[in-house]
Amino acid sequence: MIIDCHGHYTTAPKQLTAFRDQQIAGLKDKSQRPTSTNLGITDDEIRESLEGAQLKLQRERGTDLTIFSPRASAMAHHVGDEATSAQWAEVCNDLIYRVCKLYPQNFVGVCQLPQVPGVPPQNCIPELERCVKELGFVGLNLNPDPSGGWWKEPPLTDRHWYPIYEKMVELDVPAMIHVSASCNPCFHATGAHYINADTTAFMQLLTADLFKDFPTLKFIIPHGGGAAPYHWGRYRGLAQDMKKPPLAEHLLKNVFFDTCVYHYPGIELLTKVIPVDNILFASEMVGAVRGKDPETGHFFDDTKRYIDQLSMLSPENRTKIFEGNARKVFGRLDAVLKDRGLN
Repeated sequence: MIIDCHGHYTTAPKQLTAFRDQQIAGLKDKSQRPTSTNLGITDDEIRESLEGAQLKLQRERGTDLTIFSPRASAMAHHVGDEATSAQWAEVCNDLIYRVCKLYPQNFVGVCQLPQVPGVPPQNCIPELERCVKELGFVGLNLNPDPSGGWWKEPPLTDRHWYPIYEKMVELDVPAMIHVSASCNPCFHATGAHYINADTTAFMQLLTADLFKDFPTLKFIIPHGGGAAPYHWGRYRGLAQDMKKPPLAEHLLKNVFFDTCVYHYPGIELLTKVIPVDNILFASEMVGAVRGKDPETGHFFDDTKRYIDQLSMLSPENRTKIFEGNARKVFGRLDAVLKDRGLN
């Protein structure tokens, strides 16, 4: 089985956007607030939104299962208050659940949290528990910067985040560290803010000893880990200067990287620098880059092609990247697949 650990519902029916527009309008005029969380989306509309996009690409590219979450750029935790974010997260997560029910062989859910700048992360725990225990989700997206590009929250290693980590360990679910929209004009959302956040999260984890407190906590840093693999020598050297253990011991029992890197040399570098056991296959399709590479004639986000070209990978290591590591990191995944009759 080829498992794509990083997919977002970027093609959701237009009613979802209409609901969000109502929510935002209602922040200024209470009479505009949505009166119901029933989006009026039919099963056929969900099928139509996927059949020509994610499902079509799964079939064409030879992938089997996508670990699927709400659209990251639309999480927009900086918009509105706690009630706004709670309602928006619930609506988005319920839609992912419907996708997984309609296509149990193709999608497994990961949840959006109702984060709000300045609000304790522990307030997100009820929605996380609902999604894992009731909806059968296997992970969460954790935004280290719910302010949207202004970085007002403490580092991920601060005790501010500990309640959510305790619940993650209890539920045996990993977090993909994933920011959302950028309000800061200095940072393009997908080209700068996302990659900056990946790099920042890695450096935050390097500077502290979080995993001494949470030895089974698991994080996935997406988009190939930002700058980390490219500057691995810098980070090894910084860790050494800080009197930290070697990175393999300090971080790599708990931190993993996905393959959302959109050219072959980048994937090749990732697999040369990062141990195979720490790499999870992912494409983020249909996502940040949707066009074809004129140099190859193939879609930039067809990341399976790049991995298939890696002649240095043994069959065993290729299987780890495509399947085994995802089953290891997402501790609840095997049980979900077994319940669905999948191997």
